Amino acid sequence: MQHSSFSFKFSPTAFAVVIACMLATGGALVFSGVSLAADAPTAGQPRPALTVSTAQPQRMQVPLRLAANGNIAAWQEASIGAESNGLRLTDVRVNVGDVVKAGQVLATFSADTVLADVAQTRASLLEAQANAAEAAANADRARSLQATGALSQQQIQQFTTAEQTAQARVEAAKAALNAQQLRLKYTQVVAPDSGVISARTATVGAVVGAGTELFRMVRKGRLEWRAEVTSTELRRIQPGAKVSVTAASGAVAEGIVRMVAPTVDPQTRNALVYVDLPANTDFRAGMFARGEFALGSSDALTVPQEALVVRDGFSYVFVVGEDQRVQMRKVQTGRRVADRVEVLSGLDAGASVAVRGAGFLNDGDLVRVSAPAAAPAAGKQSSSQHFMQKVPVALVDHASAAIN
Repeated sequence: MQHSSFSFKFSPTAFAVVIACMLATGGALVFSGVSLAADAPTAGQPRPALTVSTAQPQRMQVPLRLAANGNIAAWQEASIGAESNGLRLTDVRVNVGDVVKAGQVLATFSADTVLADVAQTRASLLEAQANAAEAAANADRARSLQATGALSQQQIQQFTTAEQTAQARVEAAKAALNAQQLRLKYTQVVAPDSGVISARTATVGAVVGAGTELFRMVRKGRLEWRAEVTSTELRRIQPGAKVSVTAASGAVAEGIVRMVAPTVDPQTRNALVYVDLPANTDFRAGMFARGEFALGSSDALTVPQEALVVRDGFSYVFVVGEDQRVQMRKVQTGRRVADRVEVLSGLDAGASVAVRGAGFLNDGDLVRVSAPAAAPAAGKQSSSQHFMQKVPVALVDHASAAIN
């Protein structure tokens, strides 16, 4: 039996594929070995619980603000009522919410009876004036005959008194005419000042008495915020201070303190602070509002808000020591500005506090402080590059020997 000889020969293409596969397999093994070696902890050393970033407290100017609550009310209200008695209301020209000007006619009463009274009073005045003219003429004649003795002194005195009485009746008739003309004027109800109608009780056809309120008006359309401030905080508020007021509807306006009430409520121990508000259609009288008084600024020690950890209702920060272990410290917080919080007590200015990852730490944990990754130095080769350069030479030599 004759055995045929078998000879194996590498083609250039197959040789290239074999080398590529060996390179890929060897590179993966080298990379895996490097990664495992880097991740393996050093024997005898505890493993860090977490990688955190740190920051030092900073001093900065923080605004001083005083928060308060209160109601929005009209700066001043005007009650507009009837000044004539027993007249029928014939026309109402405005409604709630209308903006009116001083002197504008709001409603009218029937003037028929008043016009009749005016005519009658004017006729009485004319009669009194005629009688006064006759009495004056008689008195003049009596005084001209005083020297002749034709009339006694008593008669002359009677004519003079009649003249004065007639003149007094003329003045009385004039006063009565003025009163009736004033009643005629009062048949038109006019606005005493510019403002906004806030209430209306006037009804066409109603017969009302003098003094009955027909309208209520917010003078000048001005509103104010009446803030309730404790008596201990009153000394910090001065007229002219700026206030940021936020209504229950979400509307925000900048007001100015006009005055501080001179008295304090003996029941609540609070005082009212009157804050003028700008014209704003989103504010309404009777709304509840919250505001903050701007009282200047002061120096404060602050930390990032992310560094604060709230546990059991208290605020804590984790201070990173030189041994990379954290110490939990209880702090008292104050004002907040953007993403920073004021620390009133419990923390030194030179301490290094954990920021990112602080919420997952416990007292005494070992941590790794994160640092920016350093770029590889120029001219140095990585292990993979070294493998790519060294391994192909050996593979080529071995393959050449096998082929030959």
